[in-house]
Amino acid sequence: MRILVTGGAGFIGSHISESLANKGYEVIIYDNFSTGCEENIANIKSLNNVHIVNGDILDYDLLLKCMKDVDIVSHQAAQLEIGSAINDPLLDAKTNIEGTLNVLEAARRVGVKKIIYASSAGVYGEAIKIPQDEEHPKRPQWPYGVSKYSGELYCQQYSIFYGMKICALRYGIVYGEREWYGRVLTEFIKRVVLEDKPPVIFGDGNQRRDYVYVKDVVEFHNIMIEEEWDGFEVFNIGGGSSVTIKELANLIIDIANKDMEPIFEEVPEGDYSNITGRWRIPKELKVLELDISKAMKKGWRPKVNLKEGIKREIDWISSNPNRWYVKRRV
Repeated sequence: MRILVTGGAGFIGSHISESLANKGYEVIIYDNFSTGCEENIANIKSLNNVHIVNGDILDYDLLLKCMKDVDIVSHQAAQLEIGSAINDPLLDAKTNIEGTLNVLEAARRVGVKKIIYASSAGVYGEAIKIPQDEEHPKRPQWPYGVSKYSGELYCQQYSIFYGMKICALRYGIVYGEREWYGRVLTEFIKRVVLEDKPPVIFGDGNQRRDYVYVKDVVEFHNIMIEEEWDGFEVFNIGGGSSVTIKELANLIIDIANKDMEPIFEEVPEGDYSNITGRWRIPKELKVLELDISKAMKKGWRPKVNLKEGIKREIDWISSNPNRWYVKRRV
């Protein structure tokens, strides 16, 4: 079976590509390497069943060529930085909407059997009910959530109109080895572990977030690779609970066995930290917590708890510190 993974050298995509390759599937890694990197696929790039294409999802003709004889498409490529989407919503829309349409249309043209689409819990916006299930109102607060939900709607439309089997996975905050630098968990780990400095929390730290370990995400993804279904399906993929940002900071301090306390800084939304220089995203969510009961009916559940997952990420970045000594995207 041939599976094409867009964004297959990125954070989540590389874990998917590696898992599929190790299961014996023929894997085409389709990535423009703008944020993905060869280091992420170092373990599999020389395998006979892995093919690497330096390509962009905005290049329809190349997508069409690469999808010849492909059975399944895992569409992980995206513009995924919330701040970048706020600053340049046109580029965000071009990548996440036009790029997804290119994937769908190329897949339709060549007769791909199934598509798995990487969506986001960002489609929901602020929680009206907790936890948020798949029927929760969709009121995204940022352009990124709009573009990912637009991609979902096109997936649903292609499924209805053309009879294609398409599944959307609404990821919570995915973390783990190979995570890109810039989100709050990476900021905390870098300061505490690599720099021996206390983490800096914006506001009171009572914002709640749903973290899910990357290999747990891959496990559900692979269930849908092997599963048969009709039409369009959507699943929340989260960690099964939420944690406050304050709890997250203290957990990292505890894991790293450091004698320090978090710093609380009042940074207005849309302004920059005087301590770290990090930008605080406008319209910050108070709560993100997903109801994953629908996914669990497939026999899946998150296996790696937050403490163990963070330990694994710390071990990885401690061996690869250069990966996070890069300029923030925003």
